[in-house]
Amino acid sequence: MLRTHNCNEVRKEHIGQTVTLSGWVNTIRDHGGVIFIDLRDHYGVTQVVFHDEDLMKGINRETVIQATGVVVARDPEAVNEKLATGEVEVHADKLTVLGPCKNMLPFEIEYSKETREDVRLKYRYLDLRNPALHKNIVFRSQIISYLRRQMEEMGFIDLQTPILTSSSPEGARDYLVPSRKHEGKFYALPQSPQQFKQLLMVSGFDKYYQIAPCFRDEDARGDRSPGEFYQLDFEMAFAEQEDVFKVGEQVLYNTFKKFSDKEVSPAPFRRIKYEDAMLKYGSDKPDLRNPLIIEDLTEFFAGVEFAAFKGKPVRGIVAPCANQSKKFFEDSLKHALSIGMKGLGYLTLKEGAFKGPIDKFLTEEQRAHLIEMTKMKDGDTIFFISDGKTVVDSLAGGIRKWLGETLGLIDKNKFEFCYIVDFPMYELNPDTHKIDFTHNPFSMPQGGLEALETKDPLDIYAYQYDIVCNGVELSSGAVRNHNPEIMRKAFAIAGYGEEELAAKFGALYTAFQYGAPPHAGMAPGIDRMVMLLAEEDTIRDVIAFPLNGAAQDLMMGAPGEVTEEQLADVHIRIRDYNL
Repeated sequence: MLRTHNCNEVRKEHIGQTVTLSGWVNTIRDHGGVIFIDLRDHYGVTQVVFHDEDLMKGINRETVIQATGVVVARDPEAVNEKLATGEVEVHADKLTVLGPCKNMLPFEIEYSKETREDVRLKYRYLDLRNPALHKNIVFRSQIISYLRRQMEEMGFIDLQTPILTSSSPEGARDYLVPSRKHEGKFYALPQSPQQFKQLLMVSGFDKYYQIAPCFRDEDARGDRSPGEFYQLDFEMAFAEQEDVFKVGEQVLYNTFKKFSDKEVSPAPFRRIKYEDAMLKYGSDKPDLRNPLIIEDLTEFFAGVEFAAFKGKPVRGIVAPCANQSKKFFEDSLKHALSIGMKGLGYLTLKEGAFKGPIDKFLTEEQRAHLIEMTKMKDGDTIFFISDGKTVVDSLAGGIRKWLGETLGLIDKNKFEFCYIVDFPMYELNPDTHKIDFTHNPFSMPQGGLEALETKDPLDIYAYQYDIVCNGVELSSGAVRNHNPEIMRKAFAIAGYGEEELAAKFGALYTAFQYGAPPHAGMAPGIDRMVMLLAEEDTIRDVIAFPLNGAAQDLMMGAPGEVTEEQLADVHIRIRDYNL
């Protein structure tokens, strides 16, 4: 037997008993003839005492050992209240080395998160011994288990969809897998189970879910892992938008409430139209913990003789800036320039009068109107953002975020959820000046076939939605376009003929001609959920073996070279495109 107890199990009731513990040597303290170690395993830490120094000869930190001895009460002054086992210690008379460890570690386990990320990821198995990171991975497992239980309690069944599939234009680059048996042809790793889960609805299944792996060749961000990620993917037959929302609200509210002590916005979550989100918050993933609201001042400044704002949309943000230093305003300008703005105008209201360079362009009546319409109070500053129509909202959103963070206005003790709804079905491609799909091409247009035949495409909304928490997009979803006639017209507007539709999405398009139920779904991201609940800044700290920002596995050496024989097996020859 390699152990009788885990390292968090030894308590006062075990005093006098002989126990065997196994784990990693966390610390070694030599007190002159008596050696104290903290022995660590997956479950916790126990202090082990060796009175025979010879037993510890050649033992380094992180060596895996088995120690057998008697449980003894610690002296009252030596009790460690930080440990669950802090009232006792094991006086060991037997030690066996189970796994030796080199003398020099690449980094201190306890402080691994302060180490360069490339070193951490190269030695990820050591990084994961850090109790904080280890806890995150256990935490992730607990969250996924709870998500599964909730979905099954609501009648969803766990179904798996293929990993090797066909390439399809879903918005990101595919990972391609060459076929050995079919020369010149390729599988693709699925960007999502999108088409498969819809085909399951056509197959007569009513409520599907899975913890789905998704593969996209995308650049990394703090909240996005390159390569692969996981989502709680679910789809429902005979469902409308609100049916999906109710499932999302129940699952997410319960999960965030169970795994956090923070305040969670109750159901129903706020529904915010896409256009309103962009105007009021400058983002389609707004952080509602930030109380600042963006005002549209375009009409107001149409009557102001200020050349810099003439003929352009203007946005304003009122922020409580009383007693802010000159440096604060200098920093606000630096940030504005860093995000692509040409400048940042502002006016401060002090004792009923404005201070700032723009004030001289305003009449008394305009000053009074500006104060009234923006509800400014003494000490407030209004910041002005003006630029082209396509960028002004996102720039205003950047200033709103900076002000909220810099002024300490964001309540860190809340999880604020909302649904972003009514996305435009189509957009104008700025390069080709042609109509493109804005979001998921399989979404149902609001108004159905009549809207497609009678409206300007840029005025058509789709039954598409995102769910957002604290400024992080957790999920996209949609009511699906299950009607072949509506699908043909929707794709024709975006320049796809029926032949191209059948070629790119053949299985789905054909299946819909054999009786498809109305269906809808969404897929909240697991990694982002865990990141928020664990209060980590980067998604890589809640993934056991993540790729780095350059989409490399530094531990396993992937991507790596393969042999000529392996390439020949799959009919591939490497060509140097730089020649």
